[in-house]
Amino acid sequence: MSIKVFVDGSEGTTGLQIHERLGGRSDVDLITIDPERRKDATARAECLNAADVAFLCLPDVAAREAAALVANPATVLIDASTAHRVDPAWAYGLPELGVAYRGRIRISNRIAVTGCHAAAFLLGVRPLVDAGIIPTRQHLTCFSLTGYSGGGKKMIAEYEANGSARGRLACPRPYALGLTHKHLPEMKTHGGLEHPPVFNPVVGAFYKGLAVTLPLALETLPGNPQPSDLHDVLAKAYAGERFVRVLSLGDETVLDNGFLDVQACNDTNRADVMVFGHGAQAVVVVRLDNLGKGASGAAIQCMNLRLGLDEAVGLAD
Repeated sequence: MSIKVFVDGSEGTTGLQIHERLGGRSDVDLITIDPERRKDATARAECLNAADVAFLCLPDVAAREAAALVANPATVLIDASTAHRVDPAWAYGLPELGVAYRGRIRISNRIAVTGCHAAAFLLGVRPLVDAGIIPTRQHLTCFSLTGYSGGGKKMIAEYEANGSARGRLACPRPYALGLTHKHLPEMKTHGGLEHPPVFNPVVGAFYKGLAVTLPLALETLPGNPQPSDLHDVLAKAYAGERFVRVLSLGDETVLDNGFLDVQACNDTNRADVMVFGHGAQAVVVVRLDNLGKGASGAAIQCMNLRLGLDEAVGLAD
């Protein structure tokens, strides 16, 4: 029997990707809405309540409104907005964070997909917090380099109007300099931290691909751990995970003359976790496709898990 799926907000970047990924699956029957009625609450409610799974690819306010339209107790909502990521009533859609996260996704009808920056940050940080290498009270800093597709349709149009590397758009552009980025609450909550990190994202003149870098002064951490200690914890945490690959410690073969390709996970649902450094300092770097593991791929992985399917169905690793 086909899975009835409705994508509310299929015109946006994430919604389009989900629609495209699911459109080729023989086990999915996509529910469509009359384009002229896509903002009609009654029409949307009909589609939402007819669905086995509904993806919310909407701004936060609209996502909350959509969730309130669902009266069918069997409808599984998977929200790609930031509206519910720290809501305790919603499962958090990053199963690789541990048995409890994967288990909750499997039984929940309300699942909040991770933010792209947050997914990379958490994959690098949470195992180190759980192992006690990073204390929960630690003040962390990190930065992220990401493609412009993460900014949505308006930013994509701006970069692509006259080519993606012209004038002021040619250089990497730091943003969210007010230090109130919308991913910070989930980075703190699901990172098991008492304080949000000081987070500096940077957008570059390329379509997609993302890498979050976490610098660590090892002598400030309990027991003065070595880079190998960090790597051992991360390798153990993700052993057997299909979509998280921990690369060899300090492996320069993954670099191009010393430079890291942040686009190497594009068109996959994979995240690469890397540790570089020496006795006093280390960096943990996590890269992924911001539209894949950072958005639509993660959403579909959550759907697969919730429905008892192989979580890799329709996803590339």
